[in-house]
Amino acid sequence: MAMPAATEFDAQRPEVDAIRAGDRRAFAEFVRSHDKWVRGVVFGVLGSCDDIDDVCQQVWITFWRRIGELRDTSSWRSWLYRLSRNAAIDAGREKTRRRTRFPSTSIEGVEGQVPAGGPRDETRERYEAVLGAIGGLPVLYREPFVMKHMNGWSYKQISEALGLPVDTVETRLVRARRLLRETLKEQVVLGDVERS
Repeated sequence: MAMPAATEFDAQRPEVDAIRAGDRRAFAEFVRSHDKWVRGVVFGVLGSCDDIDDVCQQVWITFWRRIGELRDTSSWRSWLYRLSRNAAIDAGREKTRRRTRFPSTSIEGVEGQVPAGGPRDETRERYEAVLGAIGGLPVLYREPFVMKHMNGWSYKQISEALGLPVDTVETRLVRARRLLRETLKEQVVLGDVERS
């Protein structure tokens, strides 16, 4: 979902005003309309799909509880972006703390439980490989990449959201694409070697 410039008419503003007034239907519709975008922001920070549902749920709970703090309803996008980003950063920190305190256990035998052999397996493998490669990018490249290529934001919008010059955003996107090409090329070569 593209983020319109602040100067454009904001069709969501009346909906945000209704949410501020406590309208649960407006809130439910707003969540339906913008959940994909919030998921993109969270993925951009976390680089993994593991905790997206939990983090997004926390974002929406926080949005509902704190909507009254939003003074200018025309700035709801940047406010929601900050809520989403901060929730993802907090979740990443918590996950790191848990990993340090409680080392992961073995999950042997799980592979045998995954159904295989369907015609969609190859497509799903490619999809997971691409998502994994995006998730493996350093956060300074991953975040603008997700904003641009998964959420459709312009360079200017990314620049404003991240507080970076447009040239820096462009440079990070070029580097992100290069790293992805290299990673995916290596995976294809390794996959070909494993199959032969």
